[in-house]
Amino acid sequence: MSDEAVTGPRATPAPRPAHRTGETADPGRRLYPRIIDSDWLLMRGMRRVISDIVAEAARPAQTILDFGCGSKPYEPLFAGQGSRYLGADFDGEPDYPIDPAGHISAPDACADLVVSFQVLEHVRDLDTYFAEALRVLRPDGQMILSTHGTWLYHPHPEDHRRWTRQGLIGDIEKGGFEVIRCEPVVGPMGWTHMIRLTGVCFLLKKGGLPGRALAGLLAAVVNVRAWLEDRITPAWITRDNACVYVTLCRPAPRP
Repeated sequence: MSDEAVTGPRATPAPRPAHRTGETADPGRRLYPRIIDSDWLLMRGMRRVISDIVAEAARPAQTILDFGCGSKPYEPLFAGQGSRYLGADFDGEPDYPIDPAGHISAPDACADLVVSFQVLEHVRDLDTYFAEALRVLRPDGQMILSTHGTWLYHPHPEDHRRWTRQGLIGDIEKGGFEVIRCEPVVGPMGWTHMIRLTGVCFLLKKGGLPGRALAGLLAAVVNVRAWLEDRITPAWITRDNACVYVTLCRPAPRP
């Protein structure tokens, strides 16, 4: 969800079912985006919605497992609760490595809350992904999951799908979860500006320091307009045409 979204695929030694989306170099940018960032509107919206859902779902002294954690950019939202925040991923030094087939090296029922931010669109095998989330989650646990409704192709290392609201809820339910909340982030009047801005800024930044300065100025102007237009977009339009959906789920009751 940045200018790198238009750079095309990266070479990888073997396909993998999930990976982070490129925030490793500056994880704080997800929580504190700058108005000169082309995805400022989305990042600030995601923080607001995720913070609201965390306030509902998180409890003191929980064990939280970030599935596809990368640099754990949203971990600070859980601070001050005495919880254990653990990460699972393919790369780096996560608490629980994920094998090439998508299995987490974590024991069964070890987490009170599974979180997974902007990972699902990179997952090839949704059945394994949801089965692993259910396996590591305690029966009374919950999952916070966000993914794209609309965005540019951004393989890291793969990029498989986008969702409508109805389709995402259906896939989550097929995976064995019940959706409690599904919150939209940025409607079409906002994200159309943002997607065009991302492409233009990517090209401008190829022009060295002058290009980067012009890109930042352009982003600030377009971001203000996108914010204003997103504010006046009717909620019923954004609901089914969002850039990102953030969901709160729990294991579905077994018959």
